[in-house]
Amino acid sequence: MRSPPPPQSQSNSNYGTPYAGQNTMGGGTFAPNFGGFMNDGTAQMGYQLGKTALNSGQEYMEQNLNRYVSIPALKHYFNVSTPYVLRKLLLVLFPWRHKPWSREQRPSSTSSPTPSSSSSAYYFLPPRDDLNSPDMYIPVMAFVTYILLSTLLAGLRGQFHPEVMGLTATTAFVVVLSEILGLKFGTYVLSITNDSQLLDLVAYSGYKFVGVIVTLVVSETLNRGAGTGGWAGWTVFTYTFMANAFFLLRSLKYVLLPDSSSATPAGSGMHTVARSQRNRRTQFLFIYSYIVQFVFMWILSRQDGSPAQVKSAAAAAGKVMGT
Repeated sequence: MRSPPPPQSQSNSNYGTPYAGQNTMGGGTFAPNFGGFMNDGTAQMGYQLGKTALNSGQEYMEQNLNRYVSIPALKHYFNVSTPYVLRKLLLVLFPWRHKPWSREQRPSSTSSPTPSSSSSAYYFLPPRDDLNSPDMYIPVMAFVTYILLSTLLAGLRGQFHPEVMGLTATTAFVVVLSEILGLKFGTYVLSITNDSQLLDLVAYSGYKFVGVIVTLVVSETLNRGAGTGGWAGWTVFTYTFMANAFFLLRSLKYVLLPDSSSATPAGSGMHTVARSQRNRRTQFLFIYSYIVQFVFMWILSRQDGSPAQVKSAAAAAGKVMGT
C-alpha cells in the first residue's frame, strides 16, 4: 500500500492564523481586502459627499462674510513679509524721523488691482512692498501677545487666578470693539464711503498694542514686579503713547486728509474734500490720535501689583461667573 502524500507546507504555515491565504508583505490579497477600503464604491460616495459638504460650507461662510467685509481685501492686509514686520515695529516705536509717509501706488496696467483701490486706474501696493501700507498681521499678533503676556506677568507676580486670562481678553476685546464702532460712526459723520478707508482705520487702530506690550515689559522689569505704576511705568507709557499718537497722526493724514497738491493719481480713491469737511476731519484726527488712544492705552496697560487690587478683581470676576 502507498502512504498518503504529505500535507502541503502552505496549509500548515497558515493554520491557526487570522491571515490565512494572505500575503503579509503587502502583496497578494491583503491590500485589496483590508487596505483597499477606499476603493469601495460606498466609501468613495461618502468621500465625495463630505467633500461637497465642506466646499458648500466654505462658500456659504464666504458669502455671508462678504456681506460685512471683503475677503480679498483682508488678504491684502495680511500680505506681509518678515523684513516688513521688523521695520514696521521699529517705525511704530520710533516714528520721529521717518519720511515720507505717503503710500506708494502703481498703475493697474502692470498688475492686477488690489481691493484697496476703488478704481481700476491705480492700486496701493501690499504691505510687503510698502512700509507705509497698513496691515492687520501685526495688530492681530499683538492682540494675542498682549493677552498671553498679561497672564504671564500675573503668574510671575504670584497673583495668577483662573479669571486673569478671561478678564484680560474681555477688556481687550471690548476696547477693540468700541474703537471699531467709534470708527464706523466717525466714517459716517465724516462722509467716508470708501470701504478701504474704513479697513485702513481698523488696521491702524491695532498698532496701539505694540506700545502697550513694550510698556508692560519695560515697566515690569524696572519696577521689579510692582506693576506699571510709579515714575518708571508712567515714563515708558508716556513715550509709547506719544510715539503711537505721532505715528497715527502722520499715517492717517493721507487717509482722512488727502492733499490736492500732492501727486495723487486720478481714480485712486483719495479725492480731495471741501474746506469745512477738512476741518471736521482734522478735529477727528486729533481727537482720535491723542485723546482716544490715551484712554484706551491707559486701560490696556494698567497693571497693579498690589494684592488688594488683585483680590478685588478676582472677587468681582467670581461674582460675574457666578451670575
